[in-house]
Order: sequence, then C-alpha cells, then structure tokens
Amino acid sequence: MSALKLTQIGNSVGVILPKELLARLKLEKGDTLYVSEAVNGFNLTPYDPALDEEVNLGREFMREYRDTFHQLAK
Repeated sequence: MSALKLTQIGNSVGVILPKELLARLKLEKGDTLYVSEAVNGFNLTPYDPALDEEVNLGREFMREYRDTFHQLAK
C-alpha cells in the first residue's frame, strides 16, 4: 500500500498515480479509470462495470437458448 497526494490540476484536484501502479493496471495516459463504492472504501478499476453486466446478461441469454445455438451451429 502506498499513500497518494492530491494535487491541483487546473480548476480540479487530481491524484498522480505512480508508474508501477499504472503498469499493474495496464493503464496509459488517456485511458479511463472507473470508481465504485465498496463496503470498506472505494475500488479503482480499468474495467467498465456496466460492460461486465452486459456480458453477464449475454451469457445468461446464451445459456437459456443453448439448444437453439447448438442447432444453428450445425
């Protein structure tokens, strides 16, 4: 764990992420970082939670119509 300082960036306040953290998150300048509230604080992730929900709905749909997809694949 490391401490990060808030810094003034124009009219906003931002956090400078260390190079090592950017590498571990596979992030580069201009990428989007998502913040979600968790039980014990906040989570930062490069993955869009809305996209994860859509993927899960798609999997559920495919599971429901599994037999139909098998027939179409023939």
